[in-house]
Amino acid sequence: MTVPLSVLDLAPVGTGTSIGTALRNSIALAEQVEALGYHRFWLAEHHSMPGIASAAPAVMIGQVAAATERIRVGSGGVMLPNHAPLVVAEQFGTLDALFPGRIDLGIGRAPGTDQVTAHALRRGNVGADDFPQELAQLRAFVADDFPADHPYAAITAVPGLGAGFAMWLLGSSTYSAQVAGLLGLPFAFARHFSPAQTMPALQAYRATFKPSTVLDEPYAMVTVSVVAADDDEHARYLAAPQKLAMARLRAGNPGRYPTPEEAAANPLTPEQERLLGGMSAGAIVGSPDTVRRELAELQAETAADEIMVSTVTHALADRLRSYRIVAEVAPEALANQASSRV
Repeated sequence: MTVPLSVLDLAPVGTGTSIGTALRNSIALAEQVEALGYHRFWLAEHHSMPGIASAAPAVMIGQVAAATERIRVGSGGVMLPNHAPLVVAEQFGTLDALFPGRIDLGIGRAPGTDQVTAHALRRGNVGADDFPQELAQLRAFVADDFPADHPYAAITAVPGLGAGFAMWLLGSSTYSAQVAGLLGLPFAFARHFSPAQTMPALQAYRATFKPSTVLDEPYAMVTVSVVAADDDEHARYLAAPQKLAMARLRAGNPGRYPTPEEAAANPLTPEQERLLGGMSAGAIVGSPDTVRRELAELQAETAADEIMVSTVTHALADRLRSYRIVAEVAPEALANQASSRV
Protein backbone atom coordinates (compact mmCIF):
# COMPACT_ATOMS: atom_id res chain seq x y z
CA MET A 1 0.00 0.00 0.00
CA THR A 2 1.01 3.63 -0.41
CA VAL A 3 0.49 6.49 1.99
CA PRO A 4 -2.85 8.19 1.16
CA LEU A 5 -2.64 11.39 -0.84
CA SER A 6 -5.01 14.32 -0.28
CA VAL A 7 -5.61 17.91 -1.40
CA LEU A 8 -5.79 21.27 0.40
CA ASP A 9 -7.45 23.94 -1.74
CA LEU A 10 -7.57 27.71 -1.20
CA ALA A 11 -9.83 28.70 -4.11
CA PRO A 12 -7.27 31.18 -5.49
CA VAL A 13 -8.68 34.22 -7.29
CA GLY A 14 -6.29 35.01 -10.12
CA THR A 15 -5.69 38.33 -11.82
CA GLY A 16 -8.35 38.80 -14.49
CA THR A 17 -10.74 36.21 -13.01
CA SER A 18 -13.79 36.45 -10.74
CA ILE A 19 -14.58 35.03 -7.33
CA GLY A 20 -17.32 32.92 -8.89
CA THR A 21 -14.84 31.44 -11.33
CA ALA A 22 -12.42 30.67 -8.49
CA LEU A 23 -15.10 28.84 -6.50
CA ARG A 24 -16.32 26.89 -9.51
CA ASN A 25 -12.71 25.98 -10.27
CA SER A 26 -12.42 24.44 -6.80
CA ILE A 27 -15.45 22.26 -7.46
CA ALA A 28 -14.05 21.20 -10.83
CA LEU A 29 -10.70 20.47 -9.22
CA ALA A 30 -12.35 18.25 -6.61
CA GLU A 31 -14.08 16.23 -9.33
CA GLN A 32 -10.78 15.73 -11.13
CA VAL A 33 -8.69 14.75 -8.10
CA GLU A 34 -11.37 12.30 -7.02
CA ALA A 35 -10.97 10.61 -10.40
CA LEU A 36 -7.20 10.56 -9.82
CA GLY A 37 -7.65 8.64 -6.55
CA TYR A 38 -6.98 11.34 -3.96
CA HIS A 39 -8.33 10.44 -0.52
CA ARG A 40 -9.74 13.73 0.76
CA PHE A 41 -10.30 17.32 -0.38
CA TRP A 42 -10.07 20.09 2.21
CA LEU A 43 -10.83 23.78 1.91
CA ALA A 44 -8.99 26.39 3.94
CA GLU A 45 -10.49 29.33 5.82
CA HIS A 46 -8.99 32.75 5.05
CA HIS A 47 -10.47 36.23 5.36
CA SER A 48 -9.86 39.69 3.88
CA MET A 49 -7.54 38.31 1.19
CA PRO A 50 -8.48 39.41 -2.36
CA GLY A 51 -6.59 36.49 -3.88
CA ILE A 52 -8.26 33.73 -1.82
CA ALA A 53 -12.00 32.96 -1.97
CA SER A 54 -12.16 30.25 0.72
CA ALA A 55 -13.75 32.33 3.48
CA ALA A 56 -16.68 29.95 4.10
CA PRO A 57 -15.47 26.32 4.14
CA ALA A 58 -18.76 24.86 5.36
CA VAL A 59 -20.61 26.32 2.37
CA MET A 60 -18.03 25.08 -0.12
CA ILE A 61 -17.81 21.64 1.51
CA GLY A 62 -21.48 21.11 0.73
CA GLN A 63 -20.99 22.16 -2.89
CA VAL A 64 -17.92 19.95 -3.35
CA ALA A 65 -19.48 16.94 -1.65
CA ALA A 66 -22.58 17.27 -3.85
CA ALA A 67 -20.43 17.30 -6.99
CA THR A 68 -18.36 14.23 -6.00
CA GLU A 69 -19.15 10.69 -4.92
CA ARG A 70 -16.34 9.08 -2.93
CA ILE A 71 -13.69 11.55 -1.83
CA ARG A 72 -13.82 12.79 1.77
CA VAL A 73 -14.47 16.53 1.98
CA GLY A 74 -13.60 18.81 4.85
CA SER A 75 -12.12 21.95 6.33
CA GLY A 76 -8.46 22.70 6.46
CA GLY A 77 -9.64 24.19 8.57
CA VAL A 78 -12.41 25.91 10.46
CA MET A 79 -10.69 28.54 12.62
CA LEU A 80 -12.51 28.04 15.91
CA PRO A 81 -11.96 31.57 17.34
CA ASN A 82 -14.12 32.88 14.49
CA HIS A 83 -17.13 30.64 15.14
CA ALA A 84 -19.39 29.73 18.03
CA PRO A 85 -18.93 26.01 18.83
CA LEU A 86 -22.67 25.37 18.60
CA VAL A 87 -22.76 26.83 15.08
CA VAL A 88 -19.85 24.61 14.01
CA ALA A 89 -21.58 21.54 15.47
CA GLU A 90 -24.79 22.39 13.61
CA GLN A 91 -23.05 23.17 10.30
CA PHE A 92 -20.97 20.02 10.24
CA GLY A 93 -23.82 17.97 11.65
CA THR A 94 -25.84 19.13 8.67
CA LEU A 95 -23.06 18.20 6.25
CA ASP A 96 -22.65 14.79 7.89
CA ALA A 97 -26.39 14.12 7.63
CA LEU A 98 -26.33 14.96 3.92
CA PHE A 99 -23.06 13.16 3.13
CA PRO A 100 -22.59 10.48 5.82
CA GLY A 101 -19.11 9.01 6.15
CA ARG A 102 -17.47 11.66 3.95
CA ILE A 103 -17.10 14.80 6.10
CA ASP A 104 -13.99 15.96 7.98
CA LEU A 105 -13.91 18.83 10.45
CA GLY A 106 -10.36 20.14 10.67
CA ILE A 107 -10.07 22.72 13.46
CA GLY A 108 -7.49 25.46 13.89
CA ARG A 109 -6.93 27.92 16.72
CA ALA A 110 -5.53 30.83 14.68
CA PRO A 111 -7.91 33.38 13.10
CA GLY A 112 -6.66 32.86 9.55
CA THR A 113 -6.41 36.58 8.94
CA ASP A 114 -5.03 39.87 10.27
CA GLN A 115 -5.88 41.19 13.73
CA VAL A 116 -8.39 43.83 12.57
CA THR A 117 -10.36 41.30 10.54
CA ALA A 118 -10.12 38.81 13.40
CA HIS A 119 -11.70 41.39 15.69
CA ALA A 120 -14.56 41.86 13.23
CA LEU A 121 -15.13 38.09 13.07
CA ARG A 122 -15.02 37.25 16.75
CA ARG A 123 -17.83 37.15 19.27
CA GLY A 124 -16.85 39.47 22.10
CA ASN A 125 -13.27 38.85 23.19
CA VAL A 126 -12.96 35.23 22.11
CA GLY A 127 -9.45 34.48 20.85
CA ALA A 128 -6.81 31.81 20.48
CA ASP A 129 -6.31 31.63 24.25
CA ASP A 130 -9.89 30.37 24.60
CA PHE A 131 -9.25 27.46 22.24
CA PRO A 132 -9.27 24.64 24.84
CA GLN A 133 -12.62 25.76 26.25
CA GLU A 134 -14.13 26.33 22.80
CA LEU A 135 -12.94 22.91 21.60
CA ALA A 136 -14.35 21.23 24.70
CA GLN A 137 -17.73 22.88 24.08
CA LEU A 138 -17.76 21.77 20.45
CA ARG A 139 -17.01 18.20 21.39
CA ALA A 140 -19.64 18.29 24.15
CA PHE A 141 -22.34 19.52 21.76
CA VAL A 142 -21.63 16.58 19.45
CA ALA A 143 -21.35 13.97 22.21
CA ASP A 144 -24.02 15.46 24.53
CA ASP A 145 -21.71 15.22 27.54
CA PHE A 146 -21.91 18.61 29.23
CA PRO A 147 -21.99 18.26 33.02
CA ALA A 148 -25.55 18.35 34.36
CA ASP A 149 -24.97 21.72 36.02
CA HIS A 150 -23.49 23.35 32.88
CA PRO A 151 -25.71 26.10 31.42
CA TYR A 152 -25.39 24.50 27.96
CA ALA A 153 -26.56 21.09 29.16
CA ALA A 154 -30.13 21.94 28.14
CA ILE A 155 -29.10 22.68 24.54
CA THR A 156 -29.45 20.05 21.82
CA ALA A 157 -27.41 20.57 18.67
CA VAL A 158 -29.76 19.59 15.84
CA PRO A 159 -28.16 18.67 13.50
CA GLY A 160 -24.91 17.93 15.30
CA LEU A 161 -25.70 15.65 18.21
CA GLY A 162 -24.22 12.23 17.48
CA ALA A 163 -22.84 13.33 14.11
CA GLY A 164 -20.23 11.06 12.57
CA PHE A 165 -17.88 13.57 10.96
CA ALA A 166 -14.18 13.04 11.63
CA MET A 167 -12.62 15.68 13.88
CA TRP A 168 -9.01 16.73 13.31
CA LEU A 169 -6.77 19.28 14.95
CA LEU A 170 -4.60 21.44 12.69
CA GLY A 171 -1.44 23.27 13.62
CA SER A 172 1.80 24.93 12.59
CA SER A 173 3.52 24.59 15.97
CA THR A 174 3.72 22.17 18.88
CA TYR A 175 0.68 23.56 20.74
CA SER A 176 -2.11 21.94 18.72
CA ALA A 177 0.09 18.88 18.23
CA GLN A 178 0.16 18.29 21.97
CA VAL A 179 -3.58 18.94 22.34
CA ALA A 180 -4.32 16.48 19.54
CA GLY A 181 -2.07 13.90 21.17
CA LEU A 182 -3.63 14.26 24.61
CA LEU A 183 -7.15 13.99 23.17
CA GLY A 184 -6.27 11.06 20.90
CA LEU A 185 -7.33 12.91 17.74
CA PRO A 186 -5.74 12.87 14.28
CA PHE A 187 -3.36 15.76 13.65
CA ALA A 188 -2.61 17.69 10.44
CA PHE A 189 0.55 19.78 10.34
CA ALA A 190 0.82 22.82 8.03
CA ARG A 191 4.33 22.21 6.73
CA HIS A 192 3.58 24.45 3.75
CA PHE A 193 3.26 27.31 6.23
CA SER A 194 5.88 26.45 8.85
CA PRO A 195 8.42 23.93 7.48
CA ALA A 196 10.94 24.41 10.30
CA GLN A 197 8.43 23.30 12.94
CA THR A 198 7.44 20.09 11.17
CA MET A 199 9.52 17.58 13.10
CA PRO A 200 9.14 19.24 16.55
CA ALA A 201 5.36 19.23 16.10
CA LEU A 202 5.18 15.62 14.89
CA GLN A 203 7.45 14.49 17.72
CA ALA A 204 5.29 16.35 20.26
CA TYR A 205 2.13 14.77 18.86
CA ARG A 206 3.49 11.24 18.94
CA ALA A 207 5.06 11.69 22.36
CA THR A 208 1.87 12.98 24.00
CA PHE A 209 -0.60 10.70 22.18
CA LYS A 210 -3.09 8.86 24.36
CA PRO A 211 -5.38 6.22 22.82
CA SER A 212 -9.01 7.30 22.61
CA THR A 213 -12.34 6.16 21.25
CA VAL A 214 -11.25 7.79 17.98
CA LEU A 215 -7.74 6.36 17.53
CA ASP A 216 -5.68 3.59 19.04
CA GLU A 217 -2.46 5.00 17.58
CA PRO A 218 -1.36 8.47 16.42
CA TYR A 219 -2.30 9.49 12.90
CA ALA A 220 -0.40 12.45 11.44
CA MET A 221 -0.95 14.14 8.12
CA VAL A 222 1.58 16.60 6.67
CA THR A 223 0.60 19.33 4.21
CA VAL A 224 3.19 20.27 1.60
CA SER A 225 3.17 22.91 -1.13
CA VAL A 226 3.80 21.31 -4.53
CA VAL A 227 3.98 22.72 -8.04
CA ALA A 228 4.75 20.00 -10.59
CA ALA A 229 5.23 20.47 -14.32
CA ASP A 230 6.86 18.66 -17.21
CA ASP A 231 10.29 20.08 -16.35
CA ASP A 232 11.95 21.93 -13.47
CA GLU A 233 12.19 25.27 -15.29
CA HIS A 234 8.49 25.42 -16.13
CA ALA A 235 7.54 24.36 -12.59
CA ARG A 236 9.61 27.23 -11.16
CA TYR A 237 7.93 29.60 -13.62
CA LEU A 238 4.46 28.45 -12.45
CA ALA A 239 5.45 28.63 -8.77
CA ALA A 240 6.91 32.15 -8.87
CA PRO A 241 3.54 33.93 -8.44
CA GLN A 242 3.04 32.28 -5.05
CA LYS A 243 6.17 33.92 -3.68
CA LEU A 244 5.13 37.28 -5.12
CA ALA A 245 1.63 36.94 -3.65
CA MET A 246 3.03 36.06 -0.22
CA ALA A 247 5.54 38.93 -0.34
CA ARG A 248 2.74 41.37 -1.10
CA LEU A 249 0.63 39.93 1.71
CA ARG A 250 3.49 40.22 4.19
CA ALA A 251 3.97 43.83 3.12
CA GLY A 252 0.30 44.59 3.81
CA ASN A 253 -0.59 44.88 0.12
CA PRO A 254 -2.53 41.72 -0.80
CA GLY A 255 -4.19 41.42 -4.18
CA ARG A 256 -5.45 38.94 -6.75
CA TYR A 257 -3.19 35.98 -7.39
CA PRO A 258 -0.64 37.11 -10.00
CA THR A 259 0.08 35.49 -13.34
CA PRO A 260 3.45 33.88 -14.07
CA GLU A 261 4.13 36.73 -16.49
CA GLU A 262 3.51 39.28 -13.74
CA ALA A 263 5.82 37.41 -11.38
CA ALA A 264 8.55 37.24 -14.02
CA ALA A 265 8.26 41.02 -14.52
CA ASN A 266 8.44 41.68 -10.77
CA PRO A 267 11.35 39.70 -9.28
CA LEU A 268 11.47 39.81 -5.50
CA THR A 269 13.70 42.36 -3.85
CA PRO A 270 16.05 41.34 -1.01
CA GLU A 271 13.58 42.93 1.43
CA GLN A 272 10.70 40.89 0.05
CA GLU A 273 12.78 37.72 0.31
CA ARG A 274 13.49 38.62 3.93
CA LEU A 275 9.79 39.08 4.66
CA LEU A 276 9.08 35.61 3.32
CA GLY A 277 11.55 34.06 5.74
CA GLY A 278 11.69 30.28 5.36
CA MET A 279 8.11 29.75 4.21
CA SER A 280 9.06 28.63 0.71
CA ALA A 281 11.90 26.40 1.90
CA GLY A 282 9.66 23.37 2.25
CA ALA A 283 7.95 23.65 -1.14
CA ILE A 284 8.40 20.94 -3.75
CA VAL A 285 8.72 22.49 -7.20
CA GLY A 286 9.87 20.61 -10.27
CA SER A 287 9.55 17.87 -12.84
CA PRO A 288 8.04 14.43 -12.18
CA ASP A 289 11.47 13.09 -11.22
CA THR A 290 12.10 16.00 -8.84
CA VAL A 291 8.68 15.65 -7.23
CA ARG A 292 9.09 11.88 -6.87
CA ARG A 293 12.45 12.28 -5.16
CA GLU A 294 11.43 15.08 -2.81
CA LEU A 295 8.14 13.43 -1.85
CA ALA A 296 10.09 10.29 -0.96
CA GLU A 297 12.50 12.37 1.14
CA LEU A 298 9.58 14.05 2.91
CA GLN A 299 7.99 10.70 3.70
CA ALA A 300 11.27 9.25 4.95
CA GLU A 301 11.81 12.25 7.22
CA THR A 302 8.31 12.57 8.68
CA ALA A 303 6.88 9.01 8.52
CA ALA A 304 3.57 10.74 7.84
CA ASP A 305 0.46 8.57 7.78
CA GLU A 306 -0.92 10.77 5.00
CA ILE A 307 0.37 13.52 2.71
CA MET A 308 -1.82 16.49 1.81
CA VAL A 309 -0.75 18.48 -1.24
CA SER A 310 -1.49 22.19 -1.66
CA THR A 311 -0.98 23.49 -5.18
CA VAL A 312 -1.69 27.11 -6.08
CA THR A 313 -1.23 28.29 -9.66
CA HIS A 314 -2.93 31.05 -11.62
CA ALA A 315 -4.48 28.75 -14.22
CA LEU A 316 -6.72 25.82 -13.31
CA ALA A 317 -5.17 23.72 -16.09
CA ASP A 318 -1.74 24.07 -14.47
CA ARG A 319 -3.16 23.02 -11.09
CA LEU A 320 -4.81 19.98 -12.62
CA ARG A 321 -1.61 19.02 -14.43
CA SER A 322 0.37 19.34 -11.21
CA TYR A 323 -2.03 17.13 -9.26
CA ARG A 324 -1.99 14.57 -12.05
CA ILE A 325 1.82 14.40 -11.96
CA VAL A 326 1.80 13.99 -8.19
CA ALA A 327 -0.75 11.19 -8.46
CA GLU A 328 1.43 9.45 -11.04
CA VAL A 329 4.67 9.57 -9.03
CA ALA A 330 3.16 9.02 -5.57
CA PRO A 331 2.84 5.21 -5.68
CA GLU A 332 6.61 4.92 -5.95
CA ALA A 333 7.52 7.94 -3.81
CA LEU A 334 5.18 7.15 -0.93
CA ALA A 335 5.31 3.35 -0.92
CA ASN A 336 4.76 2.40 2.69
CA GLN A 337 2.34 0.49 4.89
CA ALA A 338 -0.56 2.92 5.02
CA SER A 339 -3.30 3.20 7.59
CA SER A 340 -7.04 3.36 6.98
CA ARG A 341 -8.04 4.39 10.48
CA VAL A 342 -9.49 7.78 9.48
